[in-house]
Amino acid sequence: MTVVLKLGGSVVTEKDSPETVDDDQLADLAAAVGEANVSDLVVVHGGGSFGHPHAAEHGVSTSEGTTDSAAVRDIAAAMERLNDAVVGALAGAGVPAVPVHPFSTGHRTADGDLALPTDHVAAMLEEGFVPVLHGDVLTHTGEGATIVSGDELVTHVAVGLGAKRLGLCSTVPGVLDEDGEVVGEIGSYDDVAAALGGSDATDVTGGMAAKVRSLLDAESPAFVFGPADLRAFLAGEDAGTRIEG
Repeated sequence: MTVVLKLGGSVVTEKDSPETVDDDQLADLAAAVGEANVSDLVVVHGGGSFGHPHAAEHGVSTSEGTTDSAAVRDIAAAMERLNDAVVGALAGAGVPAVPVHPFSTGHRTADGDLALPTDHVAAMLEEGFVPVLHGDVLTHTGEGATIVSGDELVTHVAVGLGAKRLGLCSTVPGVLDEDGEVVGEIGSYDDVAAALGGSDATDVTGGMAAKVRSLLDAESPAFVFGPADLRAFLAGEDAGTRIEG
């Protein structure tokens, strides 16, 4: 049973401190993954304090592109540095993690659709590896290059692989309503439209609203939860907010 797990950028980095990994929390998360009995696991991580500030500096987002090759190299290199840290932490916890860099494997069409094959990810799973993808800059036909978020990748990879479960580990214990309480289940965006806002720190990918919209497009149950519920999610239990459109 394939499971796709996203580790939010705000979870694995100090999001207000440029290019700073949250080493202690990343180690705890990696330990939870290492202890779990998940046969086919794909990990995706966000940009946090690595990708987002560089993308914002160059004016690049999921919709605004650039044809400046130096900007593309800058953003891609920052994300590869973070990916190295995440893969290294997972490997240190006994996880057979391997890096997968979206910029080198896919692109976005002129219509904005994500053209990123997943057969190579499936092949990695077959050989016992844990592929680790990440939010990245991506060639975009007619726009130069734009950003692909980790949230979009989670849904894309899950659909491509026929994953049975998706999980987004965030800094909050779930999607919160207007009173700051965790919403138990979301079946449509209208359920939480009034409560959702943007991220407090620099985020060029849309914050929690984008997460919910993306997960509603998935073909499997998805969950948004905090680090404390990662073990429960990996054990096959419901965690945080369940999202299923």
